[in-house]
Amino acid sequence: MVVLTDAKIKAAKPADKAYKLSDTGQLFLHVTPAGGRHWRMNYTYGKNAAGKPAQKTLSFGSYPAMTLLEARKKRDEAKALLREGRDPAVERRITVQSRAAESGNTFELVARRWHELRKPTWSEVHAADVLRSLERDAFPAIGDLPLTSIESPKVLEVLNVVEQRGAIETAHRLRQRISDIYVYAIGAGLAKVDPAASMGKALRKKPRAKKQPSIIDRVRDHDEQIELVRKMLRDCDDERCRASTKFALRLLALTAVRPNEIQNAHWSEIEGLDGPEPLWRIPAARMKGDQDRKAEEFGEHLVPLSTHAVELIRALRPLTGGFLLMFPSERHVHRPISENTLRALLIRAGYYQRHVPHGFRAAFSTIMNERPDKQEGDRAVIDLMLAHVPKDKVEGAYNRAGYMPRRREIAQAWGDLITVGLEAPEVHVGQPIRWADTSPKGPRKRLENA
Repeated sequence: MVVLTDAKIKAAKPADKAYKLSDTGQLFLHVTPAGGRHWRMNYTYGKNAAGKPAQKTLSFGSYPAMTLLEARKKRDEAKALLREGRDPAVERRITVQSRAAESGNTFELVARRWHELRKPTWSEVHAADVLRSLERDAFPAIGDLPLTSIESPKVLEVLNVVEQRGAIETAHRLRQRISDIYVYAIGAGLAKVDPAASMGKALRKKPRAKKQPSIIDRVRDHDEQIELVRKMLRDCDDERCRASTKFALRLLALTAVRPNEIQNAHWSEIEGLDGPEPLWRIPAARMKGDQDRKAEEFGEHLVPLSTHAVELIRALRPLTGGFLLMFPSERHVHRPISENTLRALLIRAGYYQRHVPHGFRAAFSTIMNERPDKQEGDRAVIDLMLAHVPKDKVEGAYNRAGYMPRRREIAQAWGDLITVGLEAPEVHVGQPIRWADTSPKGPRKRLENA
């Protein structure tokens, strides 16, 4: 009879399809294509719908978090329950649920409590993303378990499920969130250890982040860089879509903010549009950075608006000025446009994998840092305009509103450079947003306008 050993288990390599290595007593090791090794036991209990013995499988944990000896002990405990006429899977669930009822502190209950406490320090989008990931990947597996009953093998099992669908970064983020929940629970006296603390080393390494493509990549000539940006904006203007979508892309180009800051822009953030110093004041809570920055009382990002940006915002106001958001979704005006809306416009204009919305930041930085008439110190000013988080946070907080006259000059110069050849924003209002329907079924009943 073939019996497993640690050497055989360590030698088990992933294959194209999952396979199993058998031990004694129906215990086996399930090896996945992603490299996961999970202890399971087949057993028979009760009758199925056809009146025949029902075949079932019990999961114990993952190797090496659970050793061969520990897996055999779990198998023996399960067989002891079977000899007593009890289903080990049901008994395990009953035991877990009874403990949860006694303590009342299940993982899901504590996790939601943690989420409510942290939510005020996050953006709405991030808060929703955190809760969604827990509801999708953690709560179904461990949500009803008592917090203190969850050990590292169970956490690894949850993470491996995410990892096996190819979502390596998601698995690492989920591990961090589970760990954060336990850190909160330990501080609140609800737990003593964090079973997710060291699980990151058991996961596959995160893939190296890819550089966000910009139209000026690998282009050295300064004038050619400028012309490429101009042409791209003209090509996007020539596409048929909502005027507000074109305005969002052009405002993104003019301000070089991060795409999510355009998506979630509020009309209340625009100041002095009719005065000499128009400004976009982006709240600190919506900015990229750590929680300290997001919580700063005066940590907002100040974006001076060029005359080109002011003209565009004035043209936008009749379209969305009655809403909270400057760029609301077409179907739900209380929600922002999708993160893919601007990317899709660039793709339709012919810039697939050549330029993404984030690429305007690289274009702005490169072109304005290399222009012939730049002044000494402009590089630091441009970093401020891009809201890069400085190493010296105290100095960064002090300078966040600094150099404003020069920042306005650079913003205006940038707008003057890239808007050459572009039509006035008002031209796009009321234009068709889709091409004529030439399908065999005939044209649509109505023509939708912006």
